[in-house]
Amino acid sequence: MKLKAALSVCATLALLAACGGGGDDNNSGSSSGSGGGGDSEYVDGGTFTMAIAGDPGKLDPHSSASTQLFAVNQLAYDNLVSVDAETGEIQSQLATEWSVDGTTVTLTLAEGITCSDGSDFTASAVADNIAYVGDPKNKSAYLGTFLPVGATATADDAARTVTITLEQPAPFVLNGLASLPMVCESGMQDRASLAATTDGTGPYELTEAVPGDHYTYQIRDGYTWGPNGATTAEEGMPDTVVMKVVQNEGTTANLLLSGEINAATIQGPDVTRLEGADLFSTTTPALVGEQWYNHDAGHETSAAEVRMALTQALDLGELASVATAGAGGPATTLAAIEPVSCPGDSISGALPAQDVDAAKAVLSGKQLTFLYSSAAGSAVAAAAELAVQEWQAAGAEVTAKGVDETALQGTIFGSGDWDIAWVPLNVNSPDQLVPFLSGPGLADDGTNFSGIDNQEYADGVAAANALNGTDGCETWLDAESKLVAAADIVPFANNEVKTFGNGAEFDYPGTFMPTSIRMVAK
Repeated sequence: MKLKAALSVCATLALLAACGGGGDDNNSGSSSGSGGGGDSEYVDGGTFTMAIAGDPGKLDPHSSASTQLFAVNQLAYDNLVSVDAETGEIQSQLATEWSVDGTTVTLTLAEGITCSDGSDFTASAVADNIAYVGDPKNKSAYLGTFLPVGATATADDAARTVTITLEQPAPFVLNGLASLPMVCESGMQDRASLAATTDGTGPYELTEAVPGDHYTYQIRDGYTWGPNGATTAEEGMPDTVVMKVVQNEGTTANLLLSGEINAATIQGPDVTRLEGADLFSTTTPALVGEQWYNHDAGHETSAAEVRMALTQALDLGELASVATAGAGGPATTLAAIEPVSCPGDSISGALPAQDVDAAKAVLSGKQLTFLYSSAAGSAVAAAAELAVQEWQAAGAEVTAKGVDETALQGTIFGSGDWDIAWVPLNVNSPDQLVPFLSGPGLADDGTNFSGIDNQEYADGVAAANALNGTDGCETWLDAESKLVAAADIVPFANNEVKTFGNGAEFDYPGTFMPTSIRMVAK
């Protein structure tokens, strides 16, 4: 089985981050702390250091949407449009004008956009990006997630316009384009060069890469085409950004408190002591507990009755409490990043109830492998230990493995040596989840890594896609509930995930925003 491109997460969670906005009028989080009141004194230049929980690996922005790669991508690459974090409205980035008319998307690029090598960024480069991601042979994790399958594009360089033609209407197509990084022409022509360098239009340019340790980026002067017109001329922006790999959350918290790093996302017990230090922080609601089963033949979990029994064996409310250190609550929708495109509750009423006796009748003697991310923190590790105890009490023999995110992704997208996995996928638009919940599996070069095949969900997706934008939300939510009721997937915990700052302020509405960084006088 081939190693597939990985997914991403917003915040620190493992896997998938489509963190543009939705079509609803929700707030996208808040900021607080000694640096968050708006009265801070900003300092130009300097170095901003942010901790990431794992190495981004190959830097080609279309090769993977892993948490770490998605974060560093924001420094060197731009998207076609952006999304207002509070209102969910589409705003400018590379494109200053856009329209959607049925299956036709038209975008007009800003004038004067340049790449990090000084060359012009053209409409033709956009069309080439669309063609690359849209070609299944390139195995981009973004196909079907941020770019609808079958989409094609043409360009008019003189008019700076790009026309994208869709095979069928896509209700949230602009939200997807708000997360699709654009590569410059030289990088498109030499994809191999992108493995260890960057070639984008973003506000920063990679200057040093030390895999497993740190990645250093330098600011680009003259950058004026950021989200909603953001520039690099703003007071307080750092000259240098360092993304430092720190895999232990306790160590990360210590580095924050000492001022050795300026930012990190923390979701375990260390949150309490960081809050006590009155640091700046931003908050992002996210799905942090999501249980997947391997549906492929040869696994005990390929049987629907085993998946149901494993679900019934658990006290999901207690798991949510432990996994969030008492700060979170139950999951409500599969697309949970605010502003949520389709708010509601597709989960609570659909989750199978705990029934240990029914679970025992099925699970006795079953031998299973359970994976979770060691980077998710001690609270998630404690919840994993509790889950194993409950499965063993129901008669199953479960081997739990806490592994780093690289190993987790390599297993679920490669070796397939897993039966149960905790892999939170965080998006705000339900259509972005479809490739991971239905359709081709890994053996057929798809991204449906767990091999889910739920016809009721597929039928619901087809019906929802035929409706315009949020008109289809009730249908989307109903489709999600079919997966949950069948125990094909078990979302069990939400939390307010915090990103802390020391000596710096920033926005983090589900994804890292480099143009929002402001260094603060100490």
